[in-house]
Amino acid sequence: MNNPAISVRSLWKVFGPGGEKIPGNRELSALGSAELLERTKCVAAVRNLSFDVAKGEVFVVMGLSGSGKSTLIRCLTRLIEPTSGQVLVDGNDVLKAGVAELRELRRRKVSMVFQHFGLLPHRTVLDNVSYGLQIRGTGRNERHAKAREIIELVGLKGYEQHYPDQLSGGMQQRVGLGRALAGDPDTILFDEPFSALDPLIRRDMQAEVIRLHKDMGKTMVFVTHDLSEALKLGDRILIMRNGEPVQCGTGDDLVGSPADKYIEDFVSEVPRADVLTLKWITRPVADSTPGDAAVLNSRMIIRDAIPAVMHSSCPVLVEEGGRITGQIDRDSILSVLQPAEAAA
Repeated sequence: MNNPAISVRSLWKVFGPGGEKIPGNRELSALGSAELLERTKCVAAVRNLSFDVAKGEVFVVMGLSGSGKSTLIRCLTRLIEPTSGQVLVDGNDVLKAGVAELRELRRRKVSMVFQHFGLLPHRTVLDNVSYGLQIRGTGRNERHAKAREIIELVGLKGYEQHYPDQLSGGMQQRVGLGRALAGDPDTILFDEPFSALDPLIRRDMQAEVIRLHKDMGKTMVFVTHDLSEALKLGDRILIMRNGEPVQCGTGDDLVGSPADKYIEDFVSEVPRADVLTLKWITRPVADSTPGDAAVLNSRMIIRDAIPAVMHSSCPVLVEEGGRITGQIDRDSILSVLQPAEAAA
């Protein structure tokens, strides 16, 4: 990956007395969570974690409660101080940054949206959104003009003079999102921002993030425990367990080729046809398949290909990069549909 936005190498975060000794100790660092706690009174929330995030990518970190995902995202800007390792943001090592450099990183390059909105209750929507600009020393007229642009962008036009307690949970989260965007950061970190919202509002906010990413192209690191949310938002997904990486890949990589039984169980309820692409069901081209058969791209989601395949009197060809790679037919489609769907 060329010049990643974020590069994490051998990152550890150990809570407890003497935790700084554990990453470099071969015996202790190899212990499981329970044994490590019993022997050292320490908890390794993040263990020897490495990954890259490309510029403009939506990178999702997910796992069950206690997997270390929220600790990880806070380590990226040292809201939690890592124990050891390296975090590079645009090539600069965050762990070596001084106080002033770290302050600039948080103010200008990387913003964060939290689960609990953290809005200032006695400030209006306009003043909450422009708060980061005020801290930078931006003049009142300039910061309010910028804040009004962002407020319209996140769908809150007309609410500039409202206070947080006059807004619904979803609207409050839009204010939090607007505040993160107002400083025009390169990267936005999301720590389970929608988990406290009602399902319908949550769906709307997910769509809002997708829209904003399409419009603005920001790099986003998104933490969630919800697999459907991860699959909807993520270009790639990192699944963690007990502070360690289990598998990192696209949604169809995780569903189509789970790394182990843990991932297999994790994705077992996912409607495969909604996630997998045609490459997973492509078979060699049969001699009897006509050369003028319909052609679909291998990256098409299986669900989207159903009408073309079901209405074709012959197999449908699959291409990748302008080259025919195989074919699919009705049986191919039926093989990945849920049993109830196939029966229907």
